[in-house]
Amino acid sequence: MNTTNLSSFLEKYFRGLILRPALFYSWKYSIRFEISDPLIPYYDKQYLKQAFHRSIKLFDKTFGEEDEILFITDVHSIKKDIFLRKRPLNVYSKYVKDKKRLYQLNHQLLTSVFQEEDDQSVTHRFALSCKKKELKYTQLLKAISYEDFAHPSTILKNNSKSGYDIYFVNLSKKIIFHLYDDRGCDILASNKEAIFFLYEEYNHWILDYDREGVDLLFK
Repeated sequence: MNTTNLSSFLEKYFRGLILRPALFYSWKYSIRFEISDPLIPYYDKQYLKQAFHRSIKLFDKTFGEEDEILFITDVHSIKKDIFLRKRPLNVYSKYVKDKKRLYQLNHQLLTSVFQEEDDQSVTHRFALSCKKKELKYTQLLKAISYEDFAHPSTILKNNSKSGYDIYFVNLSKKIIFHLYDDRGCDILASNKEAIFFLYEEYNHWILDYDREGVDLLFK
């Protein structure tokens, strides 16, 4: 599936949803999980240890071995920014096991998904169809969590002008997974039954700020 077919998928199963943060507030059937403990200082190694544990556990529960996945990376920049030409995005070469698969990587240049008033903001959308076993997903989830910690694995090194979002779309189960940083993870589904098991099993991880709304949906 390429980025064009992604639009068809979203139109069919997530009608009206624009793939951009904050997804939780844009779709009825969604849960926002707290990934790191705000009571733990960010410099304490337990802070990221918990973030890694929770994000990987949620991913493993959301994606089965044979599920069809669309691995999407949006890079938000301005038109004249030549960062991607000088230093090609390394997300796929680094976290996709079989480098031959990179020939199937799809790229699309979009007007900014944030609908900026100026016409200089753009979003580069990369997409690759894959299976869970083809991804080094534990390392990738850790890299996303490291983004604000000046760690060597950060996604957009030395490019403070650009931002990014990585989404995993479960085409088989009609679920969207977005770990937006070390603080939280949004999981959406085309219907609430598809993620009810996450609500039950990881209820204690739901962000308290949004818990009332989530409880009203699932109870």
